Amino acid sequence: MSFLQLAARSAWRNPVRTILLIVCIATTFLIYGLTSSFVGGSQVAAGSSEDILGVMNAAGMGNPMPASYLSRIEADPDVAAVAYAARIRGFVGTERNTLTLSVSQPDAIRAVNGGELGLTADLIALLTRSRDTVLVGRALADAQGWTVGQSLDFTTFDPLRADGSRNLRLTIAGIFDGRTASTDTYFLLGQYDYVNALRHRNKDTADVFVVRPRDGSAPAALAARLDQMFANSGAPTRTQSEKQFLQAFLRQYADVNLIVGLVVAASFVTLMTIVVNTMILAVRERYFEIGVLKTLGFSRPRITALIMGETLFIFLAGGVIGLAACLAATRAVGAELGLVLSPVPTSSVCADAPRSRSRWPCPSPCRSACWSAFSPWRPGSNPSCAIPDHSPSPSSSAAAPIRRQARTSRPTPSGRSRRCAARSGSKPMPPGIR
Repeated sequence: MSFLQLAARSAWRNPVRTILLIVCIATTFLIYGLTSSFVGGSQVAAGSSEDILGVMNAAGMGNPMPASYLSRIEADPDVAAVAYAARIRGFVGTERNTLTLSVSQPDAIRAVNGGELGLTADLIALLTRSRDTVLVGRALADAQGWTVGQSLDFTTFDPLRADGSRNLRLTIAGIFDGRTASTDTYFLLGQYDYVNALRHRNKDTADVFVVRPRDGSAPAALAARLDQMFANSGAPTRTQSEKQFLQAFLRQYADVNLIVGLVVAASFVTLMTIVVNTMILAVRERYFEIGVLKTLGFSRPRITALIMGETLFIFLAGGVIGLAACLAATRAVGAELGLVLSPVPTSSVCADAPRSRSRWPCPSPCRSACWSAFSPWRPGSNPSCAIPDHSPSPSSSAAAPIRRQARTSRPTPSGRSRRCAARSGSKPMPPGIR
């Protein structure tokens, strides 16, 4: 019998105790894997973009910027494409059914973020077919049960026209899917010119300019240059990437990395205490066996190595089981919890009719309350959102929120959406349409 075989058999000397130790170790590694992957997902370590930039008003999302900034941003040699977007918050049907209508220039938005949103040339052609047509994200269409060709009575929270009316009659021209599971598609995409012609406040203004830098350029340097360009204007800007925005937003409420680190450290300290105490007890129970081993010629270091080998065997078994369970969990619910180990499903674009989906293409809950790249930032886009609205200016690129309410049998979101909707004044939304 080899030394490793002897260590493995000795580990199973007391099967019940060994199994309990393996369960404890597996649980600790499972906690470590899930918390680490959640942190990575919630902070967009796996899906957020550091390339697409969002140019926001430095005073916050409640303060629009002149649309004329577009020509000055386009003039920068490192800018490959740029589009401006405005968002209109409102509801369809009941006021609890809070939605966001993002309006932009169709061709420009496709050039900047069409790949992430799945905006094909056919979809853009459908969108521009009439002034009152809109595209609907797959997540929103499935949640509401909407189909192509259906008419919507969209009611804004703030008066839109000069006469105080708040209603918009919209027609669904197509349904778009995000490129990945982290792409937010819970919003309406409309035409800026149509809404801008109707509204009497904030005409010719935009909430965000979404910028795609040229290949090979430095996004950070471009962001600093754009902010410097408008530093002395009436509406100074703050330019950030999506990842920077999300990390700053999360830090407002807590240092997630520190909290997760403390939880994991506490788990491992507790585990080590249990394992050490158990192994000490095991050694005391085996005084007679150790004496026999010494009689057979086993040296003290060899006996120590045997005991450590048993411990290592138990640790390896528990660690493998725990990490395997973590991997299985992320593959089962990763797209909903924003876990970075989850597989990224491929998506397709449908302009003709909606299709049913068993999974939602939405990321972590932390994102849903604050960021939705080419789906305008909308603190209330997630019906269950209750995060205070004092976020830093965001930036662009698609990231997507979880919408658990949309998966229930009720087509209308429930929860605290009314409170979120009431905050239409300050909006932490990133570059994009939504």
